[in-house]
Amino acid sequence: MRHSTTFFFLLTLFSAVALADNRAPVADQLGGPLLTPVGAERAGNAAGTIPPWKGGITEPPAGYVPGEQHVDPWPEDNVLYTITADNMADYADRLSPGQQALLQAHPDSWRMHIYSTRRSASYPEWVYRAIEDNARNARVLREGKGGVAGANVSSPFPVPASGVEAVWNHNLRWRGIRIQRSFGQAAVTRRGRYTVTLTLQDFAFPYAAHPDDMLREKFPNMLLAIKGKVIQPGLLSGDGTLVLEPIDQTADPRKSWTYNRNLRRILRAPYIASAFPAANTDNLRTVDEFDMFNGSPEQYDWQLKGKQELYIPYNAYRIHARDLTADDIVGKHHINPAYARYELHRVWVVEGTLKPGMKHIYSRRVFYIDEDSWQIAVADNYDLEGKLWRTSEAHALNYYEVPVLWSTLEVYYDLVKQRYLVSGLDNGRNPYQFSDTADPREFSPNALNYYVR
Repeated sequence: MRHSTTFFFLLTLFSAVALADNRAPVADQLGGPLLTPVGAERAGNAAGTIPPWKGGITEPPAGYVPGEQHVDPWPEDNVLYTITADNMADYADRLSPGQQALLQAHPDSWRMHIYSTRRSASYPEWVYRAIEDNARNARVLREGKGGVAGANVSSPFPVPASGVEAVWNHNLRWRGIRIQRSFGQAAVTRRGRYTVTLTLQDFAFPYAAHPDDMLREKFPNMLLAIKGKVIQPGLLSGDGTLVLEPIDQTADPRKSWTYNRNLRRILRAPYIASAFPAANTDNLRTVDEFDMFNGSPEQYDWQLKGKQELYIPYNAYRIHARDLTADDIVGKHHINPAYARYELHRVWVVEGTLKPGMKHIYSRRVFYIDEDSWQIAVADNYDLEGKLWRTSEAHALNYYEVPVLWSTLEVYYDLVKQRYLVSGLDNGRNPYQFSDTADPREFSPNALNYYVR
């Protein structure tokens, strides 16, 4: 694994400070010549293949119409080179084991088109200020099992001193305050057949809201409130779910409800967590793989392995385009590589090993976390015998009207079954709708009953 020289310099400089719970020197470096406001390395790499971060996208490009699909800021970019099964050995140190396995599994059809690296990630200025405050005050509780204290709005640990801190950075990263979306999801068979399940979802992130916002007052320990309902196909239409996701789940466990269209009742659903198969995924994704990873990190021992350069999906404006259909994107064994954009970026590498006595279908998980956004870009998951089983990717873009970098499409590959799940198909539909607040009364079991009907 190739590690970043600057990373080791920063780790040496800050680790003693971090462990002493005095993070002021870290906070003072944010936004300076070494670190970006989120804790990434501001400089590019020595080869010039990763450029310096210069603020990311600071305003929407010409031609963007609010509420419509996003305009590609770099339509003139061409493919620099293509990685295939035949030449992947030349790039192996910048590919995850899962990415390599996918290339080997489908040598005639899967390839990775590499484009110029555009460090487009950006947040609002007030979010950067919150991250600086977090760097001074945040701390994990009970070795991360009890959540995080002293943090608000976004990632708590811009220069993490441990693996669990890096995982919390992903879980608590800025994604806006309220988001409404409609999207398609398809579990693709080995023969390439699929049915798109259309879902409406409504998110609220109380943790990200302003301290005096009623959403924050109602849900002081809440990271996420999310409700959703299935629109099609008709066989599933009318099913709904509500999940309230606390930050400290030892003090306040996750609460979940479902609406059963046949019984016409709201039912408690405490099983919607962790390794339980996610609804309408044909057992191709667990509940805690939504958004690549979510929920309490307490089941795993997390080790911060360092940083490396990796080819990851990025600036996925083409695969997000309105003029594409599901048939354009969904292929037999994988998505259509013609529409997937990969770039070379630095990532934090975090490895989770299942703790003795804990139960999960994955014995080991390796996350590759984008340094500029704290979004898990690639995840490799291993079965209980320690063999590579599944790999997943988040195809992210900057929703520059906010701004926030988040995935538009997530793809979960089962390397054993040779099947995959694609989630986030929003082509031809309205993209994410962001707003600054939400009424907490909209995220209750009674509200779910009204929402699904």
